[in-house]
Formats: sequence, structure tokens, C-alpha cells
Amino acid sequence: MLLKAILSIALTVSWAHALRLSVGSGGQTIRALLDESTSSPLTKRDDTDPALLFPAHNLSVPVDHFHNDTLYEPHSNATFDLRYWFDATYYRRGGPVIVLQSGETSGEGRLSFLQKGILHQLAVATHGIGVVIEHRYYGTSMPTPDLSTENLRFLTTAQALADEAYFAQHIKFPGLECYGDLSSNTTAYIGYGGSYAGAFNAFLRVLYPDIFWGTISSSGVTKAIYDYWEYYSPIAEYMPAACSTAQKTFTRMVDNILIGKNDPSLTHSLKSAFGLPNVTHNDDFANILSSGISGWQSLNWDPSLSSPSFYRFCDNLTSTTLLYPGTAYLRSSAEDLLTAGNFTPTHDLTAQLLNYIGYINLTQVSRCTHLNYTQDECFTTRDPTQYQGTSWASQTWRSWAYQYCTEWGYLQTGSGVPADQDPLISRTITLEYTSLVCHYAFNRTTPPDTDRINQYGGYDISYPRLALVDGEQDPWKPATPHAFAQGAKDRVSTTSEPFILIEGGVHHWDENGLWPNETTADLPPAPVREAQEQEVEFVKAWMREWRESCAEMGRWWW
Repeated sequence: MLLKAILSIALTVSWAHALRLSVGSGGQTIRALLDESTSSPLTKRDDTDPALLFPAHNLSVPVDHFHNDTLYEPHSNATFDLRYWFDATYYRRGGPVIVLQSGETSGEGRLSFLQKGILHQLAVATHGIGVVIEHRYYGTSMPTPDLSTENLRFLTTAQALADEAYFAQHIKFPGLECYGDLSSNTTAYIGYGGSYAGAFNAFLRVLYPDIFWGTISSSGVTKAIYDYWEYYSPIAEYMPAACSTAQKTFTRMVDNILIGKNDPSLTHSLKSAFGLPNVTHNDDFANILSSGISGWQSLNWDPSLSSPSFYRFCDNLTSTTLLYPGTAYLRSSAEDLLTAGNFTPTHDLTAQLLNYIGYINLTQVSRCTHLNYTQDECFTTRDPTQYQGTSWASQTWRSWAYQYCTEWGYLQTGSGVPADQDPLISRTITLEYTSLVCHYAFNRTTPPDTDRINQYGGYDISYPRLALVDGEQDPWKPATPHAFAQGAKDRVSTTSEPFILIEGGVHHWDENGLWPNETTADLPPAPVREAQEQEVEFVKAWMREWRESCAEMGRWWW
């Protein structure tokens, strides 16, 4: 069914598998998913539920910031409540306001960063106010009554950037009135974001340099790409070699049968072996098989946040011991499939294929069986009716889908992989397949207008006090300024324009953190700790520059 959690870059799920299976997070369809400062008198907040500790507030902002742009016709003079949270525990006069953009999800999921992680660290180091701000069309920050295609016209990155700039210019923090004006008119504003929100913050600094004094773009996907087959390139490079070999082998076997042989009887035998005989479309079937590989993005240095799914999948795929006794009767069929797929069915390779079959049955097929739906009801993306709801209370997947269908792209395909390379996912996963949601949900049959995004600089984006922090092993690195293999240019990191690559890092690994009593010699790992320390130091340097500029203008920064 529908590509549910649809491409969530900033989340710890695969933005990729989201867009494909139904472009949903975790690779399931809608059906499957149904089922240190002493400056403040306040006590330091440890081991407390942030949702209880930090109350939500709202600022009324315009629905439409751009009345001269025909893209938003018919225009609106309405306003809506943009939700935010803040922590002033460590604030001293003259400190900055540090705004973390929550990106394409409810801001409630980012509240822990007010307590630990880089937002908290920066607030402590600079005596600043930490803020989490919600993106329009997510959480409760809804500018329109529903998520119909017509009402989604105000969901663009440009409108959301204008929201944050408006926030900085107009905010009056409840309870902090004694400090006077804390807007960007008198106070340094520092922005931070990871993934989509990382690119957002890079653009924020370029578009609104007089409002945001500096920003940090972590894993910022500053280059919008329509066919993003390169999502799997870092995974193939850094995943365990044996797992990569096995995945590529079985993907080639499947494609040799589905595409090369194109024999209905043989195709049925292949689907039946995997327990999916009633999945009608070959691309839907191949998409299910790619579910295991999608877990790489969910890896994190903090064991309590990291998903074990990827390595569990690899353990299954590389074991030459039969892990699922119930698949033993399929040995002869597995050997026949290997032969049909142009591979010699050795004992080890056959055992690995049987374990692959067992894994898919355990993690995918059985879930559908328990829900009592047909296999097409569970797994197809080709039923237009599943895309038709528009309620923002129950159809929240539409917001991010609309963004990537109209502006961002990032359709992760197997078909786009060059012919001289073996893909990790099937070549039946095409642009036509991955863009079905765009057609069925929004009646969009043309590619996204990526120029709307790439006009801000793409790989070459640069600005004083704009920091670019990426992960070496991030599947989104090919869309960041560290995408050297894709043509991005290397840079010298400076205090003004930090350019940091976290060794071994995956997706915005600098964002989260630990309580002091959880920190050990090994956690956070040295590359993450070093990146966060650098961020603290260059933001402190930016604040010294702020105070100097205030003094030059004859203003009292405190």
C-alpha cells in the first residue's frame, strides 16, 4: 500500500525506502503501518520528559509571504499558528537565540535536543536560548484546513524559510519580557538543522543574512536531485563487504529473471519461493526484497537510538548456515532460481538465498498475513484509491510527499545505476514506479522543479558563518557539499566557514547527545565529540564577532 512515512530525510528512517515502497519510512506500506551554567536560578533538567518540561507556544505567521509570486495563486491574507518550544535555563543578557528547525516531522520529536545534543551544548556554551521550531504543514503548524493539492500550494521551502525569518523578527518569548527585545533586531540568531532541515539552514543563511547571524547545516542536502540512485553508493562502499556481495548477487539474480528472462512461469516461481505469489507487479515484489538494505540510514552512534535492523539483515544474508528450518523444503527451488538467474548454486550460496527468503517471510510476509489483507493490498503502490485522503490529522504523509514531488526529487531507483555497476536494489525500481505517489496523490506527471532548490547554490553553497557538517558514510552525502565523487569541490575549513566531515558518521550524527552520567570514553565516539566541540568553538567565535560588530555600531550587546 501507500508509501507511508514518505521520504523522511531528517528522520532516522530511510528517506529512500519511504519514497519507494510507498516511499515510506522503514519500508512498510500504509496497510502494514496501520496495525553547565549557574547563570540561571532554574534547576538543571535531567531525566525529565521534555514534552512536560517545555510547553508548546505559538506565533501567528502569514500563510502566504509572497503575494507577487503566481505560484501561490490564489493568494491568502490569512495567518496560522507556528508552534515552537524554548529553554532559557542558561540564558544571560547578550546571549544568542539558537533555533533548531525540526524539518519534515512534528517538532515534538526534537524536544530532547533542548536537554542534550548540540542545541543544548551551544545554549550552555553561549548562554543562549534554545528553541525548537516546527515546519509549516507538520505537527500542529497547519496553514490550511486540509492537505488537498490546492491547499498544499503554500508548502514550499521558500515559504517555510520566510516563516523562520518572520519568527526571528517578531518573537516575544513568554516569561522573558524583563530582558526586553529578544528578536533578531537586537539579538544574534543562530540556526541549526539536520538533513532536509540542514539544507534549510544553509539556505536560511544565504537568503536572510541580516536576520540569522550564522547557521549550521548538518547532513544538509543542498543539491536537489530527481533520480537519486546514488543514495545507495555510500551504503555499498561502507557496508560489510560480504553483505554487499550477497545483496548485489541476489539483486542481479532477481533482475536476470524478472527483466532478462521475462518468463511468467519463472517469475511466479520466484515470487512463490519468497512467499509472495500474489503480488501482481514485479516492481512491487522487488521493492519488498529491498526492505532490509534500507536500514543503513537508521544507524546511530548512540546504541539507544540506533536501529539494529541493517546488521540483522546482513547477518541473515551472509550466513551459510540454514537459519530458518522451515525453508529447507525450498532448497531445490532455490537452486533452480540461482541457475535461472545465471549463478552456480553452491551449498553456501543456496543457504544464503534460503536465509534471504526466511528473512523476507519473517519481516514482511508474516506482517501482511497477520493483518488479514491480500498481498496486493499490503504491498502494491498502484492502487490510486489509497492516495486520496486529505485530512491533516490522518494523512500526514502527504506533506513530505508533496515537497519531494514538487521541489526536491530524491527518488531512489535501481534503474538509474550505470550499466557497469551492480545495484543494491532492483532495476525494476524506476522513476516511473517511484513517482506513482506524485501522480496518484497530486495529479503530477512532470518531474519536480529542482531549480527552485538548486538556485540557492547546490554543491557550491557558501556564505560567511555558514557551517557545513556531513557524515562520511551518510547515504545522503551525494546530495551534500561533501559529494566529491559527484562533482562537489573540496574546501579548506575555517572558523568563518567550517567544512567538517565526521569520520564514520552517517546521518547528522552531531545532532544528538548523552546525559553527563551516560558519557563514557567511547561515547560519543571521538569523531562526533570532536565535531561537536568544533561547533561550540566556532559559534563562540561567531558570538565574539557579533559583540565586536555591536560595539562598532555603538550598540550595547548586553
